[in-house]
Amino acid sequence: MNCAQHWTFASSHHPQSAAMSGLLINQPKYAWLKELGLSEDNPGVYNGSWGGSGEVVTSYCPANNEPIARVTQATLAEYEETIQKTREAWKMWADIPAPKRGEIVRQIGDALRKKINVLGSLVSLEMGKIYVEGVGEVQEYVDVCDYAVGLSRMIGGPILPSERPGHALIEQWNPVGLVGIITAFNFPVAVYGWNNAIALTCGNVCLWKGAPTTPLTSVAVTKIVAEVLEKNNLPGAICSMTCGGADIGTAMAKDERVDLLSFTGSTHVGKMVAMMVQERFGRKLLELGGNNAIIVFEDADLNLVVPSAVFASVGTAGQRCTTTRRLMLHESIHDTVVERIAKAYKQVRIGDPWDPSTLYGPLHTKQAVEQYLAAVEQAKQQGGTLVCGGKVMDRPGNYVEPTIITGLAHDAPIVHTETFVPILYVLKFKTEEEAFAWNNEVQQGLSSSIFTKDMGRVFRWLGPKGSDCGIVNVNIPTSGAEIGGAFGGEKHTGGGRESGSDSWKQYMRRSTCTINYSKDLPLAQGIKFE
Repeated sequence: MNCAQHWTFASSHHPQSAAMSGLLINQPKYAWLKELGLSEDNPGVYNGSWGGSGEVVTSYCPANNEPIARVTQATLAEYEETIQKTREAWKMWADIPAPKRGEIVRQIGDALRKKINVLGSLVSLEMGKIYVEGVGEVQEYVDVCDYAVGLSRMIGGPILPSERPGHALIEQWNPVGLVGIITAFNFPVAVYGWNNAIALTCGNVCLWKGAPTTPLTSVAVTKIVAEVLEKNNLPGAICSMTCGGADIGTAMAKDERVDLLSFTGSTHVGKMVAMMVQERFGRKLLELGGNNAIIVFEDADLNLVVPSAVFASVGTAGQRCTTTRRLMLHESIHDTVVERIAKAYKQVRIGDPWDPSTLYGPLHTKQAVEQYLAAVEQAKQQGGTLVCGGKVMDRPGNYVEPTIITGLAHDAPIVHTETFVPILYVLKFKTEEEAFAWNNEVQQGLSSSIFTKDMGRVFRWLGPKGSDCGIVNVNIPTSGAEIGGAFGGEKHTGGGRESGSDSWKQYMRRSTCTINYSKDLPLAQGIKFE
């Protein structure tokens, strides 16, 4: 299988020529894009200086499929030049004490704060998520910067008791070196931020390849970060960027100079990335798919259930890795909950994502619309009943109706398939044991949630025979994770952890160090060798 055909969720090309249609950036309504340093044609390579002589791609707005602006991607030669400059920059960065590195990360957070609204607007325009979610995504990067500043005075290992007299046993943590970061279209700012802020604090340099369909966001974020580095007389290559497609992604996966590769994307592509990295015994951090479930028991507070299920299934038009795709309802409340959620779906305000009153925007690409239609058809063929939605909306852009489907078997093939669209499969269960088993029977293990007041059930859910996911919630949705906890999942979700808790350890290497400060040489385990 040719990796190049499957590297991204969707191509960033468009059948109509951008030249035939005026670019949005030149319209007065979108003049704010220039506040981010963007222009009609933007360089897609940064390594201390800006460049790019590869393929020119046009970024399109999912809400109307009109061209926004163009970006020139990196060639493989420019990738090679960038990785050399990035590794060279590490020599200076690694010598800076961690708290001083934290100060630079603090300044990056402050620079993002100043541009939070305009950068959030760009995310909304280019990715298609609603404005408040776009701003919220930038806020995540800011929050992780704050977290990483504190971390810069805390990272380190323990001093352990040695069994040998006159010996010290310590754990030393050092940066891995160069962290390659490949991000997906659905969180074009936050996922880079999680990796970038923590990696920098830990003493690493970063090389970023964003999604080919959100290149303007990659360029805008890199300009903000680069300005901070340059203001502090630091090499810009500490935070390098190479826009590109499968050729750049494959090069990063195979490159032994990339000490850790953090990849966010589909399970299908993630598996290929993992195999390429493992081939060279490299380190990888995978954040892949999720087929997330909310389980609602008969004692649940339905006033919490309904808004939670609607937010988690409709939010970001079903394009979060933590989106609720399966809603499991106890048979005694099934019909009531379906009726209430269907009513709530009909009240969701659909419109331009940058309109502050909009709650639901478009899918990111035309390809996603086709995937949506195919999934609806498969669900019908497999015995599903359409409660609401199921159609493409008659308006410009990639809009589809948020959809609820009931009546499918818990193990129907379509229910076990993660389709990155706003389709909610509602399943009816009888017992706790059955519901927990259904939660765990899918290949992915990212996020999960139950709604109940039974404390015994809560702790069974959190325990060894409960959810097998990396995120296990109670009485809240599957989406909307805080940055303080480790984010990631099990099984085909990839096993990686980013953001909070001790995720920083993935960006560092550990050495166990024994220091003899005596004049004797006792051996461990009491061995005599005389």
